Amino acid sequence: MQALRHFLALSLVLMASAPAMAQQKYPAKPVHIIVPFAPGGGSDFIARFAAQRLTEALGSQVIVENRPGAGGLLGIEQGVRADPDGYTLTLIASSYTVNAALYPLKYDPLADITPLVQISQGPMIIVANPKFPAKTTKELIALAKQKPGSINFASAGQGSITHMVVELFQSMAGIKMNHVPYKGTSPALTDTISGQTDILFSSTATALPHVKSGRLRAIAVTTAKRLPAEPEVPAVAESGVPGFDVALWHGLIGPKNLPRPVVERINGEVNKMLKIKETAAQLETDGVAPAGGSDKQFRDQIAKEIALWKDVVAKTGVKVQ
Repeated sequence: MQALRHFLALSLVLMASAPAMAQQKYPAKPVHIIVPFAPGGGSDFIARFAAQRLTEALGSQVIVENRPGAGGLLGIEQGVRADPDGYTLTLIASSYTVNAALYPLKYDPLADITPLVQISQGPMIIVANPKFPAKTTKELIALAKQKPGSINFASAGQGSITHMVVELFQSMAGIKMNHVPYKGTSPALTDTISGQTDILFSSTATALPHVKSGRLRAIAVTTAKRLPAEPEVPAVAESGVPGFDVALWHGLIGPKNLPRPVVERINGEVNKMLKIKETAAQLETDGVAPAGGSDKQFRDQIAKEIALWKDVVAKTGVKVQ
């Protein structure tokens, strides 16, 4: 009988410690990062960059899975619905918060996720065809006020981040330009270079090579601070629209109810890698800088931007087809 009691007591101890043991072993198998966009873009670059370093840090393979579709919504839905065990993460971009303001989602963009960490951040850059008369933000605003609707701005599509940031800009500057939506950034960029459209709010990685070659002219960057790589290009906030501050970013999320030890492990390892000098140099090739910070800071950023874009949609009446 005494032996039986010892056996039962030991069994209870083992059962109670099982969750802790499982957490200590994380990850015990490959971790998957869902990228809700096609291979080759900025999100894919950031995901593979993070996966390579997390594989080394976690001691387990981190695999990138591209699941494009429905403007990124399809892959995010799959990630949000995954088991909350830390083995399926999702890379999201700043467009995540725009989509939350525009689309009837099948998930709650805050309640159904566990924010982990923001990886990168960087400005958009306003570029113009070299023949476009306005060379500064103030001149752009003055021209738009003088001739409402005469300036054609290109975007990657109705409701895209490259569209919505211009809607915010117009609202804050009190101007109205003509929107020319394209099916992607590439044709929008091509037509701005050729002069079919006048300006484009673009990622720096996409536009800067054309600025340096003289095929486009840089007017301003959208973040409150200037871009270190191009310090002569002013910020919109300092040259005509005080308080304007919009960044492009990427970060990792998991499904809701992700165990706290998993959150802390992923957040800690990503923050460590972002502090390495070589990391900043590699991210700079994609026109961004390391971000980092706590999971709470990332959640607050997501919540703040969802509210911002909902306000823009309410004021401008932007709708997606």
